Amino acid sequence: MTAPVNPGELPATTPGTDAPVVEPSTLTLLREVADVKRLRDARGPGSLADRAFTRSWRLLLRDWSPEQVQRLALREVAHTLVAARLAGVDAGVLATAGLDRAERLTVLQRAFDAVAATAQGGFGDLADLRAALDPDPFDEDLLPAAPPFVDALVRQPRAGATHPELPRVVVEPPESHGDHCFVTAVYSALVAPRFGVQRGTAFLVALAHHLPNGDLPDAGFGGEVLLGEHYLPVLAALEERSLRQLPAGLAAHLRDLLPQRETTGTDVGRVFNTADVLDRVLQVHHHARAAAFTAAQALDDLDIVHPGAVQQFQLGVLAGAGIPVR
Repeated sequence: MTAPVNPGELPATTPGTDAPVVEPSTLTLLREVADVKRLRDARGPGSLADRAFTRSWRLLLRDWSPEQVQRLALREVAHTLVAARLAGVDAGVLATAGLDRAERLTVLQRAFDAVAATAQGGFGDLADLRAALDPDPFDEDLLPAAPPFVDALVRQPRAGATHPELPRVVVEPPESHGDHCFVTAVYSALVAPRFGVQRGTAFLVALAHHLPNGDLPDAGFGGEVLLGEHYLPVLAALEERSLRQLPAGLAAHLRDLLPQRETTGTDVGRVFNTADVLDRVLQVHHHARAAAFTAAQALDDLDIVHPGAVQQFQLGVLAGAGIPVR
């Protein structure tokens, strides 16, 4: 749950132009990035997005200077674009498999370029993100432990679609608040240059925008309405509980930044609200697509029986078993 957004202060266009903030050509990339909420591997619990969310907070505890926040955002966004295609196959896995540093970088750049190409330039020049790809395995062992609210947000499910006068629409599996905050942070960093906002600042606001939900289970829009006059005081009190778990300097910085998520009257607020609504609505679209998915799509469109030396044999196995492939 977030505080109400003031609607309509500014048009939903890129400053100084009539161009939309987000071009239709970028939707393929945005959907692929959102899938890091649903990708997992054997190296740890939770989705890749949950783990990146936790890692980002641990890095912030070590150094929350503006320069470090910018480096953090560039690295995490760059590697998220890679993960959209390679899932958990990262520099560490490639190093374990014996690829040298140059080979690892080539693979990461190849995946980055494949995903970036789908946006057809709709996010402008992504050279700063590509340059942030790090082929050296990342060692998290020496990072500080995450604050308690971080683990809580990873475990706290999102409410989905709710309304104060209607039964909620329950979808399984629900995303976590860590999933949502991290993907919103990535979207924010991608959109930020269109508004003259630093990627790091945009990333940080989105990463922190659900601090109250460390304690507050998500009842969605319906819950917000039914809490009524208590809603904003409850949010403020529980956000402060989470902020007190952070170093004083970082907490003070977030107290200055976070009110901007509640307005579209600032460039930071417009970036955040662009990213937030994209992730919320594309999540609904994901569940709708998943519910409508058919075997034919996997077989015909996605070539789940891959072309290659054994394809004809495999197709023969299926045919003999009476499993339709067309």
